[in-house]
Amino acid sequence: MADTTLGRGAVFSADEGDGSLSRIDLATGSVEAIALPLMPHNVDVSTAAGLVFAVGMGGMEAGEMPGMEMGGHGEGRLAVLKLDDLKAGPIAVVEAGHHPAHVVPDADASRVFVTDSESDAVLVIDLASGKTVKEITTGAYPHGQRISPDGSELYVANVEDDSVSVIDTKSLSEVARIPVGDAPVQVGFPPDGTRAYVSLRDEDKVAVIDRATRSVVATVSVGRDPIQLFVTPDGKFVYVADQGDDGNPDNRVSVIDVASNQVTATITVGMGAHGVTIGSDGRLVFVTNTKDSTVSVIDVASQTVIETIPVGKEPGGIAFADGN
Repeated sequence: MADTTLGRGAVFSADEGDGSLSRIDLATGSVEAIALPLMPHNVDVSTAAGLVFAVGMGGMEAGEMPGMEMGGHGEGRLAVLKLDDLKAGPIAVVEAGHHPAHVVPDADASRVFVTDSESDAVLVIDLASGKTVKEITTGAYPHGQRISPDGSELYVANVEDDSVSVIDTKSLSEVARIPVGDAPVQVGFPPDGTRAYVSLRDEDKVAVIDRATRSVVATVSVGRDPIQLFVTPDGKFVYVADQGDDGNPDNRVSVIDVASNQVTATITVGMGAHGVTIGSDGRLVFVTNTKDSTVSVIDVASQTVIETIPVGKEPGGIAFADGN
């Protein structure tokens, strides 16, 4: 792959099927596998802090990997890695509830928020101590989550409660719970933060929340079983991974035009489309395909797949790291 094709930066996929992260170097096209002592479901990156975060159920015993510390005895784990020294493996592995789903760092990466689906809570983990300092009650089975662009609120999709919890990031408390529709899985924000988009897996729709009124103002029909979604940096489009179900997986991404709240394109990717992220310049969209163990690279200008990159087994979550 040429540097002019995919540009700078890296993409990380959480390869839940074989207990690893894959790092795709966008300049060279090379893929590096990083073994983890857990089965990662999701991954996120703080380029400012130079850290990578992965959460999932425990895999290997803590003592099986050098240079790692393990705190607590829960079934769920959070692994922290240095962005510039991935080969060294995790610098810390700490307890993260019973069924961690997604991890999101705050602005300075001094703490992370982890959804614990089994406990119906968001865990606030202090990275200096490696301890959970707060459990915030949410709706049933919290899964996907994202912090608003201004950093003031965390929106959490509660799959079995048909709602989104709004958490104040200063008080660390739930300040609202918004009914959205059947089985919300993930949320996403445009850059101006005026709205939130929520995938509704069991309705094959995306709900649009007005953040000022904290209510759903529109729904958009998409493909089967939408899972993750991501808004482009210019705020014009929402890319939605239509995963399908285990017995009948899907291989499409729905593209929502924000101005009209209509699907304006449907793009064929790999089977079991799941995770979505977008490069900081907005040119490329990256989608994990759980059944094919690949990442599809979509060119936004042409709305076509320009690369398909093999990664680890059953990739789920995905994250972009700028300039690495």
